[in-house]
Amino acid sequence: MINYVQPKPYKIIDIRHETEMEYTFRFDTDIHVEHGQFLMLSIPKIGEVPISVSDSGDNWLEFTIRKVGKVTDVIFNKKVGDVIFLRGPYGHGWPMDKIKGKNLIVIAGGTGVSPVRSLINYVARNDDFVKSVYLILGFKAEESILFRDDLSRWESKFHTWYCLDNSEKEGWHKGFVTYFIKELPISELNNDYSIIVVGPPPMMKFVGIELLKCGANEKNIWMSFERKMSCGIGKCGHCRIDEYYVCVDGPVFPYLRCKDLID
Repeated sequence: MINYVQPKPYKIIDIRHETEMEYTFRFDTDIHVEHGQFLMLSIPKIGEVPISVSDSGDNWLEFTIRKVGKVTDVIFNKKVGDVIFLRGPYGHGWPMDKIKGKNLIVIAGGTGVSPVRSLINYVARNDDFVKSVYLILGFKAEESILFRDDLSRWESKFHTWYCLDNSEKEGWHKGFVTYFIKELPISELNNDYSIIVVGPPPMMKFVGIELLKCGANEKNIWMSFERKMSCGIGKCGHCRIDEYYVCVDGPVFPYLRCKDLID
């Protein structure tokens, strides 16, 4: 009988410094995940944190982690070859059946790029999975940019708008992601598209508003909620929003369901 809440030890096989505050850790593991799911990472006697999978491959998973508390402080002191405990995966991922064969639009901000990175890499490797890809990705400033190598590769394959909130950078736009939604060819895609959105709740709220202003069909929009999950199986109530438990009903929600959630 499988124990879905028992952590197991897995070895770190690579650590990549994305920024001063965000590192990407790769683990040697055969855990199978769907794009958009999360796992619980734990340190015995310290605690555990929910982290979305930022990429996966044969016998490995990656997590891009921001140093924001006692558990992540300890994780950041780990080295290649050290062990961290994982349990999961949990939650619903991106609706691959609704994305396949359509035009894909991705709008993400800051660390919200992490939960969509594995999906973007997947469609980059599988040219026939979607018709086209449009990316609007934003960061606060140049020093907070994640996945620089991926961004360059995606730019060569997809339609991209990379933006910084309040600073200038050659080749980048200045402004919030919401500023560039009007440049998407939504009306020309004839309702044959799927839109996925990840970021802080205020960002997602206003992205949704702007998408509807530009004629997007709300039935074609999905959003991922970043919450402090605790149990992962809908028992503790820590991640509850209204009647939903993000860890089991999400973290990915259709816009029709989540647009009125009070976070």
